[in-house]
Amino acid sequence: MTAQTNEVPLPRRRLGRQRLVGRALTYLVATLLALFILVPIYLITISALTPREQAFDYPRQLIPSAISFDTIVFFINASGVQASFWRSVAVGLITLALALSIGAPAGYALARYAFRGRNGYRILVLSTRAFPIVILAIPLAVTYLRLGIDDTIIGVALMHTALALPFTVLITSSVFASVPRELEEAAQTLGCHPLQAFIRVSLPLALPGLAAAAIFTWVISWNDVFAAVILTLLHPTLPAKVLSALTQSPIYYQFAAGFVMLLPSMIVIFFIRRYLLGLWGRVVK
Repeated sequence: MTAQTNEVPLPRRRLGRQRLVGRALTYLVATLLALFILVPIYLITISALTPREQAFDYPRQLIPSAISFDTIVFFINASGVQASFWRSVAVGLITLALALSIGAPAGYALARYAFRGRNGYRILVLSTRAFPIVILAIPLAVTYLRLGIDDTIIGVALMHTALALPFTVLITSSVFASVPRELEEAAQTLGCHPLQAFIRVSLPLALPGLAAAAIFTWVISWNDVFAAVILTLLHPTLPAKVLSALTQSPIYYQFAAGFVMLLPSMIVIFFIRRYLLGLWGRVVK
């Protein structure tokens, strides 16, 4: 009787090597992307926490020997910074509410209803971001002056909503399209009317996408400089305040300003990320 060999067939071994190489390349690309994002954040953080007398040391230590919050505290207590900070928070929250309340129904309509010109409408929504705001600066400022909403929180929030709305519509439409229509139809056969079926079935499954849209909306509003500079003068948001006040400031104050602007966005993204991943886990289960 001949002994049977346990050798793996050659095609299967090649397939296993290809999968291994593909997985290694995926991890490599993910690592490079993570470093591309995290390295500047780390450098800004250690530069903001470096004592003033060590701000101009070269080469810069990757792990600082001393940490000081004096520069950050000085920047936070500077004239008008705290008011601009809370003004930016208010603008971001209003933008978030407006963009989701308008963009989510529009995204649901694009995902659920077939109408003539739907694909063209998607392209039209996205093409609004192709026009640079510089072209619209003068007519936008004149319109705001006539309406009396210049240099106000609601005026800046409306502009930020217009900037974030295309992303909100496209993201939410993709998410609602991934939710099976049959689930809503099954809920309606069990006694729910369309609104109840949407609230009880589709909306919970779409919450991860709404969280992702909220991240984009918040970041767009928080980081916007140009629109805030055009539309505000006496009551600027934090990015506009930083742009106008730190052009003649020492470099360590500029790093402190960058860190203060970066921190709220990182906190918001961190908490929404945890919520987002948890919801995706529930959906998969």
